Amino acid sequence: MKVSKQQAAQNRERVVETAAKLFREHGYNGIGVADLMKAAGMTHGGFYAKFGSKEALLAEAAAKAIEVSMEDWDRVVAKQPGDPLRAVTEAYLSPLHRDQIGRGCAIAALGPELSRLSDEVRDAVTDGVSKQIDKLTPIMHQADPQAQRQSALAAYAAMVGALVLARAVTDEKLSAEMMDAVLESINRAV
Repeated sequence: MKVSKQQAAQNRERVVETAAKLFREHGYNGIGVADLMKAAGMTHGGFYAKFGSKEALLAEAAAKAIEVSMEDWDRVVAKQPGDPLRAVTEAYLSPLHRDQIGRGCAIAALGPELSRLSDEVRDAVTDGVSKQIDKLTPIMHQADPQAQRQSALAAYAAMVGALVLARAVTDEKLSAEMMDAVLESINRAV
């Protein structure tokens, strides 16, 4: 049965959104195409015609996840407009974000794997990371644009690293301490 262009676009979006969640939860190598498609409610028969490769899907899924993360940042800033940097860092370095791997930061969830994948995937990630840093830059408290950019780079790297470590350890207290230390360090440094 032939599907309309609109339905095909909706199906593709559903696969990308499902992949964005499941790649973060299981890792790139932790889930196969058949399981991704099944979770999206589709068969895997037409997968390669739609995406070309699993890595091509990951590139789209990572871009989608980063886009959603930036929308989340906008929402938390809207709730706390007086200090947007604190709003973003508190949301990012929270137990809720740490524990929702499938909904959280794609870079923190997939970082080590990403470094070993194709340039196609890494280019999509580079674009997303650059956009996130660009979004952080104007909310840094420095007056000088170059200082803002440097602070945004350092804050982003510290946030991602803290989240990776907070998820890696089994000691909940240590996990919270790491996130809190980075949160306060970023907000104190500005």
